[in-house]
Amino acid sequence: MSNKKRVVVTGFGAISPLGNDWESVSAKLKSCTNAVQAMKEWADIKGLHTRLGCPAAPFELDPAKYNRKSTRSMGRVGLLGVRATEVALADAGLLDNQAFLSSGDLGIAYGSSAGTPSAVADIASLILKRSTSDMNANTYVRMMSHTAAVNIGVFFKIKGRIITTSSACTSSSQAIGYAYETILAGRAKAMIAGGSEELDASDAAIFDTLFATSTNYNDHPELSPRPFDAQRDGLVIGEGGCTLILEELDFAKARGAKIYAEVLGFGTNSDGTHITSPQSEQMAQAMRLALADAGLNAADIGYINAHGTATNKGDTVETSSIKKVFGNTLPYVSSTKGATGHMMGAGGITETITCVKAIETGTVPPTINLNEVDPECAGIDFVANTAKKAEINFAMSNAFGFGGQNSSIIVGKYGK
Repeated sequence: MSNKKRVVVTGFGAISPLGNDWESVSAKLKSCTNAVQAMKEWADIKGLHTRLGCPAAPFELDPAKYNRKSTRSMGRVGLLGVRATEVALADAGLLDNQAFLSSGDLGIAYGSSAGTPSAVADIASLILKRSTSDMNANTYVRMMSHTAAVNIGVFFKIKGRIITTSSACTSSSQAIGYAYETILAGRAKAMIAGGSEELDASDAAIFDTLFATSTNYNDHPELSPRPFDAQRDGLVIGEGGCTLILEELDFAKARGAKIYAEVLGFGTNSDGTHITSPQSEQMAQAMRLALADAGLNAADIGYINAHGTATNKGDTVETSSIKKVFGNTLPYVSSTKGATGHMMGAGGITETITCVKAIETGTVPPTINLNEVDPECAGIDFVANTAKKAEINFAMSNAFGFGGQNSSIIVGKYGK
């Protein structure tokens, strides 16, 4: 019998455009709810072509915990991460166990593309105005790309290792993978894994300059984005914070934790060729690495939550890579970014939880706004506009980001 450690999921926390508890998120995914909005506050930004965004749903905080002293180092991206983690720790039955939180046996792997944009602007004012008037002692902490991870550590008094991932759209996927590997290596009994991202016009502007944002549907936000659709015209930026609690199986069982699923495989690599042009073969290799790590064959995977951003090249290249790996054993594939927008650093973790829930509920979430599959993406069942019932034992979540970062996570039904 193998002595390899096993890693299981014991808690969730989510703040997303579709809601702040997973039952609401799952219900809205199933009903094809689109959370995209017209961002009226962006209307006066010169040169910005897209007017679409996907803000997180409003969330309430306990003022006794989230007071000025406890949140002074947090911008919104940090606050999203801390609140999602609080919910996840409570779900896992660990929130009130301060002895364990501070024991060193619990670590953190958390990512975002960047810190709070307004704090970046305050730093920029020093450069542009030659003045420190907009800065204070916490400006840098709010600005830095690992602000969510360190604020989680301080807020919950966690003494274990912190792994900070800031790899654009793969930030939280790599966080899951590195958390999983940390537990496998015996470096922690449990890990907080996830990512958060704050919605700001600056993010939209970055993709705008690359002609990668949706602009044709500014007056009809409910029709965008359109992953894999022939009429897609680009992505919509979203925001949120999402956290998983991962534990070593024997530790979870010993404390009587509820086990939702098992993390089975992780694959990550880089293209090594171009900063913004995705490479099909390296995407495919990331998926193969995850399958090998999980000890599974391509035919074992029942569902893939695709990166599926609704960009012209991104969708076709990802389709090509999936076909290379899965051949004639193609599983169901869907992109939930049609409903949530592209949540950047929070995307991979949100979509991995979607995979866990697909396994748990036997329901594959749909790709919304998919009316006519792009001929270059044809040959795959993208679960267009209607959820499907299916027994899923193993699912894969893909994330691909700027710089040629590729990551795939495989989760499975516990006990399979």
